[in-house]
Amino acid sequence: MDPGSVGQDSSPARPGSSGERISLLSDTGDDFGLELIPGESIKRPVDTGVSYLCPYSRPSRPMAPAGIKGTLLVTNYRLVFIANNSNELPEKVEVALAAIHRLDKVGSQTTRREIYGIEIFCKDMRNLRFSMNQENRSRKGIYDKLQSHAFQMSNNLPLFAFENKEISKEADVGWEVYNAEHELARLGVPNENWKLYSNASYQLCDTYPALLAVPHKLGDDELRRVAEFRSRARIPVLSWKHPSTEAVIMRCAQPLVGLAGRRCKEDENYIQEVVNLNANANKVYILDARPNMNATANKTKGGGFEESSSYANIELYFFHIHNIHVMRESLRKLKDVVFPVIDDSRWLSNIESTQWLDHIKQILSSALRVAERVESLKESVVIHCSDGWDRTAQLTSLSMLLLDPYYRTIKGFQVLVEKEWLSFGHKFSQRVGHGDRNYADADRSPVFLQFIDCVWQLTQQFPVAFQFNEHFLITIMDHLYSCRFGTFLCNAERERVTEKLRERSPSLWSYILQSVDEYTNPLYAEYSVQCVLYPAATLRRIKLWIGYYVRWNPSMHPQESVLSQTIDLLKIRDQLKKQRDELQRQFEHKEKLGIIKSRKGATSTTTVI
Repeated sequence: MDPGSVGQDSSPARPGSSGERISLLSDTGDDFGLELIPGESIKRPVDTGVSYLCPYSRPSRPMAPAGIKGTLLVTNYRLVFIANNSNELPEKVEVALAAIHRLDKVGSQTTRREIYGIEIFCKDMRNLRFSMNQENRSRKGIYDKLQSHAFQMSNNLPLFAFENKEISKEADVGWEVYNAEHELARLGVPNENWKLYSNASYQLCDTYPALLAVPHKLGDDELRRVAEFRSRARIPVLSWKHPSTEAVIMRCAQPLVGLAGRRCKEDENYIQEVVNLNANANKVYILDARPNMNATANKTKGGGFEESSSYANIELYFFHIHNIHVMRESLRKLKDVVFPVIDDSRWLSNIESTQWLDHIKQILSSALRVAERVESLKESVVIHCSDGWDRTAQLTSLSMLLLDPYYRTIKGFQVLVEKEWLSFGHKFSQRVGHGDRNYADADRSPVFLQFIDCVWQLTQQFPVAFQFNEHFLITIMDHLYSCRFGTFLCNAERERVTEKLRERSPSLWSYILQSVDEYTNPLYAEYSVQCVLYPAATLRRIKLWIGYYVRWNPSMHPQESVLSQTIDLLKIRDQLKKQRDELQRQFEHKEKLGIIKSRKGATSTTTVI
């Protein structure tokens, strides 16, 4: 990203889109132009006497940020600051309103502090500080406007996704990317062992999707009893089936064992049926993502885990992935290390103290163990944490990414996110806090960010195995927070159906598919990576994702844009493909004329001319 244009979307409207030009007049008489997204509108007042306190404008004095004078405006989608002097860096700063985590006033009318203005804490690893005119109380208008439009849900205002008109209904193909029936058919379901179960009215489980895959022998009454014994009625269901063995990956929530050691005959029979359906193994591998101590403590709340004394033919493991509160605190510490000032002398020790990379390593190594069990030992696995929508989603999706090359394509990854995260009820709205001013909400946690970080780690170890690039992952994260699209809104499929997100908002996948080359890895080798990936899940190989966590610091930017390099490489790749196709055409033509004679029966692809 060009350090002269710092923001979530430096080019908010696609080339060729019908963006409206809004002309603003600054206090110095300069004209500014801002291209609005269709459906976006400016909310008055516009403050032309603002200074952006950029923490990087004085390299020699990083703790004394320089004030860049300019205009600050608020739309129904974003906050934008435009510098008066086009030679100033950054020239423009913007942030989606929904990406604002917290808003504070700095200074007051009665005190003469060095700074009088506002500070904006963002969800994307940065803070923005603006200084305003203390005499005319210019802060009030902007602050009040931000308070109402940055926290739309708390103020009964619509999120921008419901006002966004940038993608027509005809072009909004992203909502059709994932079809549960088609994806299960790709996995070979239904068959003699597995059947489709309709949860269309969400009567069995209101946080599960409308279509589930369960063992063929289980009847409706048995499933209902199992649902009564599992937290949130989240019964074990099929996520993935190995194409050449009977090994499967299943997901669920914890059993409601409690301190009394409750048992459920139907639940025990269900797990035994999973064992029976895999002729290659005589047991099932139950993976509890929680630390052993936490899982045991959950018994006091009525939860717990599968005891070997109750469940025959199981092997239980605890993978010691910490809960949402530990992860939230770890990310907070990481932000303190990377923004705004980096202490070079303590960089490594400071990163270590956050334990962020330890958590990433633990998640990735756990997913690797699942993949090894399924691929190498041909064992079926059942994965759960407490409620089965946080750590469970991390492990199912990452292990499937390791096992199935389809999910490493752009469309396949979209299907993976839609399936394992969106349809199976990861609580995006609560974990991210879409439009909610309660920044101290204990339900917020960077669960999905950790998954995306793990995916990035895999792309670093296997640079030719993924069709998508880093820009693709960052775009997903930015629009997780932006609420520009309806893709990540709400907490479960049932809520999305009730809110009619397909009809009322555009899909992020449509936006990406419109310019798919921007998100394509030029090194992707489709035919050479149709295999299982076995990453090195050790701290020696896990590294901090500089391109995301430290991207706001200009000193950390590459000298040449990674995106422009990608586009150039894609052009070279296309040229080489054309040359290859032309040579192949010439070869086949000469072969028909008898000029070239193929070596029949040769073990290699070489030919004799």
